[in-house]
Amino acid sequence: MTGTSGTESSGGSRRPVLYVLPVLLFIMLAGYFAWALLSGRDPQQLPSALIGKPAPEFALPPLLPDMPGASRADLGGKPVLVNFFASWCVPCRAEHPFLMKLSKDTGVTIVGIVYKDKPEDAKALLRELGNPYTRIGQDVDGRAFIDFGAYGVPETFLIDAGGIVQFRQPGPLTPDVIERDVIPLLRGGAS
Repeated sequence: MTGTSGTESSGGSRRPVLYVLPVLLFIMLAGYFAWALLSGRDPQQLPSALIGKPAPEFALPPLLPDMPGASRADLGGKPVLVNFFASWCVPCRAEHPFLMKLSKDTGVTIVGIVYKDKPEDAKALLRELGNPYTRIGQDVDGRAFIDFGAYGVPETFLIDAGGIVQFRQPGPLTPDVIERDVIPLLRGGAS
């Protein structure tokens, strides 16, 4: 009888812990999700490890015969936008008029990098929509794309006069992003 009561008492003391454990786990998860929702952090924004660091080395052949290709040596001396795009990318087409306007209104140097696209298709896109780029390089194998830590096209990086990455926009540039983020950096923050 003593053996049975000893077993019952130790089993009985474990039961409240087993009942409390799921409740504690639920409270912890609920607390984490509440923090994530109320923190103001945008879950769509993926951080870039390049912000505040030098732009990566790259050297790409030109897309157009009358225009130079793109390389790391072209980034420096003044702020430059590096824009990864492709003709097959629908959001790239949506952002293209904003790149044209930005180039015209600000005179900023925009370096285009054609990501894994057929040259004839990329050229057709530029004939159709216009060419906002000062230089265009072909990233046929996607190496520059990887080195920049890009996630998809379009993706744009603002490189300051010292060759340091100051800003990254995953997805298309919009008028709001241009006014809120790009223009202020071009005017003063990307010296």
